[in-house]
Amino acid sequence: MSFVSYRASKFSLQIVVCTGLLILAIPQPAMAYVGPGAGFALAGSFLAVFAAIFSAFVLLLTWPIRLVFRYFFGRKAPTKARFQRVVVLGLDGLDHGLTSTMLNEGKLPNLARLRDQGGFQALGSTLPPISPVAWSSFQTGVNPGKHNIFDFLVPDGQTYQPKMSSVEIRPPRPIWRIGKWSLPFYRPDIRLLRKSKPFWSILSDYGIFNCVIRVPITFPPEKLRGVQLSAMCVPDLRGTQGEFTHFTTKPLDANTCYGGETVSVSREGQIVASELTGPPHPTNPKSGSLKLPFRVTIHDHGHATLRIGNQTRKLKRGTYTDWVPVTFRCGMSVKISGVCRFLLLSDEPDFELYVTPINIDPEKPAMPIGYPSVYPVYLAKRQGPYATLGLAEDTWGLNEQVLDDEHFLEQCLETDRERESMFFDSLDKIPRGFCVCVFDGTDRMQHMFWRYHDPEHPARPETIPAEHANAIEDLYGRMDDLVGRTMKKCEGTDTLLMVLSDHGFNSFRRGIDLNRWLEQNGYLSVDESRRHEDYLAGINWQKTRAFAIGLTGIFLNLKDRFSQGIVEEGAEAEQLRNEIIERLSDLIDPVTNSKPIHRIYPAIHVYNGPYKTQAPDLIIGYARGYRVSWEAANGQTSNEIFHANTRAWSGDHCVDPSVVPGVLFCNHPVTGDRPRLLDIGPTILELFGITPPAYMDGKPLSVGTRNEAPPAEMCPQGSLK
Repeated sequence: MSFVSYRASKFSLQIVVCTGLLILAIPQPAMAYVGPGAGFALAGSFLAVFAAIFSAFVLLLTWPIRLVFRYFFGRKAPTKARFQRVVVLGLDGLDHGLTSTMLNEGKLPNLARLRDQGGFQALGSTLPPISPVAWSSFQTGVNPGKHNIFDFLVPDGQTYQPKMSSVEIRPPRPIWRIGKWSLPFYRPDIRLLRKSKPFWSILSDYGIFNCVIRVPITFPPEKLRGVQLSAMCVPDLRGTQGEFTHFTTKPLDANTCYGGETVSVSREGQIVASELTGPPHPTNPKSGSLKLPFRVTIHDHGHATLRIGNQTRKLKRGTYTDWVPVTFRCGMSVKISGVCRFLLLSDEPDFELYVTPINIDPEKPAMPIGYPSVYPVYLAKRQGPYATLGLAEDTWGLNEQVLDDEHFLEQCLETDRERESMFFDSLDKIPRGFCVCVFDGTDRMQHMFWRYHDPEHPARPETIPAEHANAIEDLYGRMDDLVGRTMKKCEGTDTLLMVLSDHGFNSFRRGIDLNRWLEQNGYLSVDESRRHEDYLAGINWQKTRAFAIGLTGIFLNLKDRFSQGIVEEGAEAEQLRNEIIERLSDLIDPVTNSKPIHRIYPAIHVYNGPYKTQAPDLIIGYARGYRVSWEAANGQTSNEIFHANTRAWSGDHCVDPSVVPGVLFCNHPVTGDRPRLLDIGPTILELFGITPPAYMDGKPLSVGTRNEAPPAEMCPQGSLK
């Protein structure tokens, strides 16, 4: 038999059988397209059902044949694998410095035991050290110049408008028209823009089973031998990266509400009626978005009843509902399904209702969010509905003060609980092969609660709520409990366990408006009347040589790259890069009298690979406490270079990589010269007896023999409460 064990194969078969039965038992959603401003494009329900049933039937019939074929003709690893199973537990953003401090104070007993079994060391991140870049290097083993991800957003070469860096979604073509109805014949075209090949695809080539759960930049999911659930950049049902809705009877503020929509409602006696906005109309975008009416009946003492579609839920002030299925109908019995949670914020004197972003329904996914397509359905049938949005925790809801700390914390804890159920299910069912799961609540909580951890933060209140005074340390304690339970799952098996993070964390006290600096120094021209508009709307491109948008750096307005470019590639561009580096490196913050920038990196010299010209021309390595300002990140130009950060989003890692290394724990000693995140993939390949491809920039780390350590019972076990 191949390296994949009988149980792993049985797991695959169980999923296929389960799904085949589910397909026959439940109504099927239409295939759909989600894209900002583009709407949904739907495939015929009958074709979707028929294709799913036929695929499941073929898989069932051919499974024994494919298994025999792999055994005799499949690729074999050159040498014997050192371990039957490798497990990676990713804790996004776990900081090396803070972890070291808490280890020394005896506050992380399970991580201490893991350290004693094998080791603990700093793990070098990427340039820049942000999640989409770092996790792309983790999975491919290459630098950003080879995988093409440099930020969350990139400017469009024609319009300069920001677009997603990792995925492109196009509507299907051609479209059949029957009278006034339009039906797509093909599936939507969803393209993953991350280049290079994940190391688990190489494992798959050798017949090794993989379970990849919520690793960022895996949308749309790619084929592999195993199962996968996508993460970062999975959109919500409206086509955004997470847009909440806030219904209120309060007068609306004229200021822009980022990350969400505020809807004015009226109260008639005890009744509030409104509509939940769904995806754009799939075949007639000009008609606007689909709507779903709902009705709230207010009772006494902070209680109410919600009626939406055919669902009824009791509302209690300050308490989330469970995941509520919502269905948007669009002619010819086409249904687009999502799930969301409702939170009654206030019933007296003003009515306020918060609704999470509408997640793609995992039981009836409107677009591919896992591989095989039945895997998300399997998880939903096993544990109930769960968050599918790439950025599941609503940081903007807290940033805009629609949510309070407790509401946001509950989202983080619930998402972690959902993730834990998926992860432990994989550990139970897959005794051989590779398993990885990333928990990103560590990242989201540090972003939002660092103001309580940093005594000098501008957003730190005079009086800190007692329950959140140690929010960051409590978070690390919960992750230590998770590590302990993971270790217990791995005991008695031939398993190598790694616990790692993609970067560390740092206080975000001061923001730098790079566009204002560029304007003051003659590199950028802006229309004064449009200064505060987002997405570079007020820029005069005929007089602009450099601009900033996104989190990572500065772009030159190159002729060969942008439609209105004025800078010649070659000597002129090189001179301009050097000039900006020299002048910007001397910048001093007048408030702190310190240098806010640690180092500036010219992309053309620090990256290698075919995609390095797609990066920002200059990557800014900020010093501790600094980051690009909110204004510059959105493509605005404000009136000041420096801004105090008074938002709840108070911690960050968009700084120089030397400031925020990640962590690497392992239950076997790991040695190497300054291990890096991009070394992990080549190391795992070698552990399975596979020589890493020559194109990989990462190098295999040396893994030794496990040390003796106290048994698991010596360390307290808990849960994500």
